[in-house]
Amino acid sequence: MLFPMPLRDLPSVDALVRSLPATGLPRSLVIECARTAVSEAREQISQGNAADPQAIARRLVEHLHARRPRSVINATGVLLHTNLGRAPLAAEAADAALEAATAYGNVEFDLVTGNRGGRAGYARELARTLTGAEAALVVNNNAAGLYLTLAALAAGRQVPVSRGELIEIGGSYRLPELMDATGAIMVEVGTTNRTHLSDFAAALTKDTALLLKVHTSNYRVVGFTEEVDLAAMVELAHGRGLPLVYDVGSGLLDENVPWLAGPPPGWLAGEPGVRQALELGADLVLFSGDKLLGGPQAGILVGRADLIAPLGKHPVARAVRCDGPTLAALSATLQMYADDRGADVPFWAMATTSPDELRTRLEKLLVGSGAVGEVRSGESVPGAGSVPGATVPSPVLAVRQPSADLLWDRLLMSDLPVIARRETGELILDLRTVPSRLDDVLTGALQAACRS
Repeated sequence: MLFPMPLRDLPSVDALVRSLPATGLPRSLVIECARTAVSEAREQISQGNAADPQAIARRLVEHLHARRPRSVINATGVLLHTNLGRAPLAAEAADAALEAATAYGNVEFDLVTGNRGGRAGYARELARTLTGAEAALVVNNNAAGLYLTLAALAAGRQVPVSRGELIEIGGSYRLPELMDATGAIMVEVGTTNRTHLSDFAAALTKDTALLLKVHTSNYRVVGFTEEVDLAAMVELAHGRGLPLVYDVGSGLLDENVPWLAGPPPGWLAGEPGVRQALELGADLVLFSGDKLLGGPQAGILVGRADLIAPLGKHPVARAVRCDGPTLAALSATLQMYADDRGADVPFWAMATTSPDELRTRLEKLLVGSGAVGEVRSGESVPGAGSVPGATVPSPVLAVRQPSADLLWDRLLMSDLPVIARRETGELILDLRTVPSRLDDVLTGALQAACRS
């Protein structure tokens, strides 16, 4: 039983720092942890409670150490796991980002004229060519692209949008709040589950700036539902001399996925393609540079040149621009598609790995780790709000002993932390999101976790 120590026996901050094991953290942060630990211990003792300042300091240091950016093994089967950084970059995209980050580059310099040039020129040309658009613009994420669009084209004016498309996604991003921040006046039309073209038509006034369609990329409304299809909205908008802006979100360049052999995967059904949206007459299409595109976080806007031009000149454009390494990685990713190598983008490589190959790897993992469990049929998911409700058939390893919670904690403490899934008392490992080069590392981590 611990008894409160006299306050005079509390260690000095300096002595406490010297007693802590080396962690590689900057000394200034360790000192701050020690100072907080002494203060917390003093408060506990003053209240008549026992306190161990060294234990408190160790806990604070360990938590801070765990928060440093580091790699993990994603064994969840969620291909675009937002909490784990979504899809990893292709090696050549990462190399391009590294080169751009460690050297000077032509970020805004034209090597032909020798004068200042426009930012993201190469990435814009790739995006324009791949989608068939007149022009393109790149910003730091898709939400920024929508913000810029509304601020430049609709500030102080009305924008009708279906109630069924007033999305909220991770991080409490809410479309109504974003629209309000841009100065655009949101006009809700229809109901949550049913919106008709006549609802949009009735909402049009002389103050309407544009029509906005938003793909519900992180949920589905099912049952007694109806939404206005893109072609009908385009016809209405153009009939009134208005632009149609379509936020498709996740960024499937082409719904025919020509970079994959055979027909499009069944789990992509209903996901809009950027090229097809433009072909149907959308004037401006917004999508992500990561997610289904598989590049770095970015927002890409493609469409009519006369709409893209004012966006690039708007003051907000500078606030939401990408840095050099991001543009280099995005350009390298887009070039893979242009070179007919989209299948090599890590997201698509993972998504199309055959179940038989995954099952063979899982059986080897089960035997090598000595875990108590079984390999059985399961499902992976695209994740990050992409293709909501869709699943990719994928075998999984279900480990029954030790308990899922205990294994979860032990795997988190591995030298290379392992993130899995916990379902109905079992720990589920899905290798669709684990590069095969890490199989031996994962086997060792699971073996250690099962025997600890």
